Amino acid sequence: MSGDNPLADIIAARIAREGPMRLDDYMRLCLLHPKHGYYSTRDPFGARGDFTTAPEISQMFGEIVGLALAQAWLDQGAPAPFTLAELGPGRGTLMADILRATAGVTGFRAAARVVLVEASPHLRAVQRGLLGDISHLAQAADLPEAPLFLIANEFFDALPIRQMQRVEGGWAERMVTVTQGGLGLALAPPVALPRPGALGEVWEICAEAIPVVTAIAGRIARHGGAAVLIDYGTWDGGGDSLQALHAHRPCGIFDRPGQSDLTAHVDFAPLAGAAIKAGAAASHPVPQGDWLLQLGIAQRAERLAAAGDTGARAALDRLTAPAAMGQLFKAMALFPRRAPPPPGFAPLPIRGPAPEAYSANSPADDA
Repeated sequence: MSGDNPLADIIAARIAREGPMRLDDYMRLCLLHPKHGYYSTRDPFGARGDFTTAPEISQMFGEIVGLALAQAWLDQGAPAPFTLAELGPGRGTLMADILRATAGVTGFRAAARVVLVEASPHLRAVQRGLLGDISHLAQAADLPEAPLFLIANEFFDALPIRQMQRVEGGWAERMVTVTQGGLGLALAPPVALPRPGALGEVWEICAEAIPVVTAIAGRIARHGGAAVLIDYGTWDGGGDSLQALHAHRPCGIFDRPGQSDLTAHVDFAPLAGAAIKAGAAASHPVPQGDWLLQLGIAQRAERLAAAGDTGARAALDRLTAPAAMGQLFKAMALFPRRAPPPPGFAPLPIRGPAPEAYSANSPADDA
């Protein structure tokens, strides 16, 4: 390895000492290494960064999310005080829009205790610069035991994943190793797992998502509240979805360790399963575009356009059109079983076993 990328050299040295590295360990180092990690060292959002999230596209997104959470709060009797939380809040733009949009909902702002779950010291400073003196937590497990109204937008896609590939004799885990050309993939010896699959099929496991959802759903089941999870992904999906992005363009996952974003599509089925197991209800994920349109974003765009916002209609198209973010991105809600779902959602039927929730004790850990 060369000295052009310090994190690549650190990873290569660790592999030389300890052997091939799991993909989730590689992702964790790339994203959160304290000195060279992607989120630890930069603001990746917007035109000058590597990607643009929905809150950065238009204020309309945060307004819709905020009013949906406020309506869920009213439908549950306006509990006070309550925790208003966001996972992975980026620059704080979404929470700022939520707070502004809900300022007219009587009692909501006075009862809200704003908490941001953020691991990056750099982004924590950016968020404080926008939102002022707010509370930060390092993980969802530390959320208060109180009614919880929460948004997680493009949070779960950045959690580290493992990949299993179907081969003769079972499933072989994809590992990171050092090749003549730098970092690359290799397969561990196959193990038998209770999952069918065609030869060559890739199965992605995001074990870190399960305790996060369990913590959120447990609080909602015990104290009330609602969570809206928005991300790109599928229901009970499969395949290799791990991708890297640098300067708004795709690149190889080993091209720029620590200097490019790494994400994978979210499988919503095990998240719903974890929520149901924790005692909450879950909705089926709905396309982001359908959800936003049902809640009135088109009418909001027209009002903004009439008031002189020349980008409102283009932003609407980007957020809702099937060819843009409208279909690939999904929204799923968690809520108490005896409460109505947040606006725009319908509950999954709870009959028989919940959808499988892969955990840290998944059979894949024996690989």
